[in-house]
Amino acid sequence: MSAPTTPLPGALAGLAPLLDHYGYLAVALLVLLDNCGIPVPGQTILVLASVYAGSGHLDFAAVLLIATGAAALGNGLGYLIGHTGGRAFVHRWGRYVLLTEARIERADDFFARHGGQVVTVARFVDGLRQYNGIIAGTVGMPPRPFLLFNLLGAVLWTGVWSTVGYVAGENIGAVYRTAVHYQLWFAIGLGVLVAALLLRRLLRYRRRRRSGTGTGTGTDA
Repeated sequence: MSAPTTPLPGALAGLAPLLDHYGYLAVALLVLLDNCGIPVPGQTILVLASVYAGSGHLDFAAVLLIATGAAALGNGLGYLIGHTGGRAFVHRWGRYVLLTEARIERADDFFARHGGQVVTVARFVDGLRQYNGIIAGTVGMPPRPFLLFNLLGAVLWTGVWSTVGYVAGENIGAVYRTAVHYQLWFAIGLGVLVAALLLRRLLRYRRRRRSGTGTGTGTDA
């Protein structure tokens, strides 16, 4: 297999030899690792493979199926890692990274309420894509909803980024840079939203404590 004649931006050009030599296997391996806690360029190779598919060097349907399966499997492996050993790791080492029992309980409650949304959209945010499965397993998100939202997230993430590569064609450099730029703003917006939700819960918690204290004082009097 040879690379398309379209000039590729740096990140994509650097992966072209790997895709030239290993084809679909490179897509499967990097996407899987990228979704189970190992920061490799899985998203980048997905876009590059779609560019190859757009120029007739790979089959687009095969790229979609392989990447979707690898993404779902990788996140599932991350969930198993968190489910089987994450809690024990947090109990043993969490205090060294400020993960107190109270914070873990709040994380449990947050995932109980919003875990599905987090698992679905996390793939679009670098960092969350790699670790959301491990986090979901660690805080005890039930397996059935995790599997459902994991698959949904894999389909959406694969569909969006493969379409970017396939449709962009000769304009892949500019399109990819624009997409990454907006991904950064999406990550910032998601971070602000999560911070707002946590602040809201903290304020509610403080109000409940003050209300309880006031009630107790009145009773004692």
